[in-house]
Amino acid sequence: MTAKVEIYTWSTCPFCIRALALLSQKGVDFTEYCIDGDEEARDNMSQRANGRRSLPQIFINDLHVGGCDDLYRLNAKGELDLLLQNRAA
Repeated sequence: MTAKVEIYTWSTCPFCIRALALLSQKGVDFTEYCIDGDEEARDNMSQRANGRRSLPQIFINDLHVGGCDDLYRLNAKGELDLLLQNRAA
């Protein structure tokens, strides 16, 4: 899998842990930004995530795919693997 995957997390967030587990299970190389207590980083994430401030927030090839539930929904529909196969530009 060759996509550029980025995930913003909080270290004790159960949804973050679930999202990371799914990505790891799929063998995805990803960049994790653990932003515990860093409001400036959260503001930057929120700008990228169309105003969303909940965690996690996940990006594939700079496309905002949403949070944990969104990631699992894409997986259930078979769309996550397609996104993960597309190379970053």
